[in-house]
Amino acid sequence: MDVQVGDRLTLKKPHPCGSYEWEVLRIGADFRLKCAGCGHQIMSPRSQVEKKIRKIAKFSTNP
Repeated sequence: MDVQVGDRLTLKKPHPCGSYEWEVLRIGADFRLKCAGCGHQIMSPRSQVEKKIRKIAKFSTNP
């Protein structure tokens, strides 16, 4: 799966705040994700996150 830092992920289940959107802050064996709704940050294993992804909105570096 081609996920890059800065991408917006839409996951299958919502965060308790109600948001489905997460921003990728770090990639590797684990992902560090930031909730777009409340700003809460989590670290989660890559395998779990990749199973939960519904949509990837790519980060654009062009102005």
